Amino acid sequence: MRTDTPWGTLPAREHLLAGAADRPVLDVVIPVFDEETDLERCVLRLHEHLTRTFPYGFRITVADNASTDRTPEIAARLEADIAEVRAYRLEEKGRGRALRTVWSHSDAPVLAYMDVDLSTDLNALLPLVAPLISGHSDLAIGSRLTRSSRVVRGPKREFVSRAYNLILKSSLAARFSDAQCGFKAVRRDVAQRLLPMVEDTGWFFDTELLVLAERAGLRIHEVPVDWVDDPDSTVHIVRTAAEDLKGVWRVGRALAVGALPLDRLARPFGDDPRDRDLSGVPRGLARQLVGFCVVGVFSTLLFLLLYSLFRTGAGPQTANAAALLLSAVANTAANRRLTFGVRGRDRAVRHQAQGLVVFGIGLALTSGSLAALDAAAGGPSHGTELAVLVAANLAATVLRFLLLRSWVFPERHRADDDMSDMRYTP
Repeated sequence: MRTDTPWGTLPAREHLLAGAADRPVLDVVIPVFDEETDLERCVLRLHEHLTRTFPYGFRITVADNASTDRTPEIAARLEADIAEVRAYRLEEKGRGRALRTVWSHSDAPVLAYMDVDLSTDLNALLPLVAPLISGHSDLAIGSRLTRSSRVVRGPKREFVSRAYNLILKSSLAARFSDAQCGFKAVRRDVAQRLLPMVEDTGWFFDTELLVLAERAGLRIHEVPVDWVDDPDSTVHIVRTAAEDLKGVWRVGRALAVGALPLDRLARPFGDDPRDRDLSGVPRGLARQLVGFCVVGVFSTLLFLLLYSLFRTGAGPQTANAAALLLSAVANTAANRRLTFGVRGRDRAVRHQAQGLVVFGIGLALTSGSLAALDAAAGGPSHGTELAVLVAANLAATVLRFLLLRSWVFPERHRADDDMSDMRYTP
């Protein structure tokens, strides 16, 4: 799994301008393998549509995946005859490899691709790329599975498509509706950050791209499309499905162990310039609060479990101190990685030492609460002790978060960590 990526988070999205005539706004890639029958018809139809309807400069790039028929000759002739057409030859097969290669070298700020059979109605192309041009979204996909989509295809492909998307939703928690539709677009600045992380070079390429983008919090726009199945499609369904399932397992494992620096893809708070000038809104505060709360819930459950275990053979103060100590170590480690995005071993011991100071504050609060309860009630029940401890821990939560954010994991140290690590390892 590739993890090297350009440094720094993504800037705020901005509306793209038409720019100079020699630099198109949109680059539509058509990956092909042995498509001598359909290529010319597809390119001519797409070029006519874009010339008539698209208000910005555009380019059509034919990405030939090591074709063995007349496809390279046709692509070269189209390039010579039409100013907006480019031909790119690759000596290895793979749709993902073709898209990665062309997108990595393109100078257009919006990158798209579509299948050569043009199964998707071209009237959806402008709605697909408009949110990327306007700065509203980072990626856009055509969807055949929304209620307003109109699709003509056989029951076999319908079942495979819906089953695959169900697998994505259940295993990778994907929220986009259609991963396999060959009709997608991405802003170039996003592609530059995402492409080094995407490992697949075949049909799973765009699914992997979408999953990583969604996990990074990027905005994915979906466009309902009208789609007619190509009965002459050369896609091998069984082999493609097997490769896709392998990809799902690989990506799920990488996400589970935190092997990818997805925090580097985060957009700033608010894309409106007025939002960037807001004072008193710390960077990433909302995400950190969510992470802190999730870690806090599991830490509290761990603490209560340990306290109940230790309480069977020790007094309340001893059980409380031991349970709080162990849960504090786990809490600091989890918040370090998940909430504040600090990776690697640098300053790990220091962070744990500072976390123990925060633990001491929590210990003082909870121990004081237990002492006050014992003095007031004189031998309270175990349930009462647990209730008081929960209340004391909740009271210490706000202070703990502030100390972790401002003292244990300050923003300047997290920025230093981002610049000092040259590679992440799974």
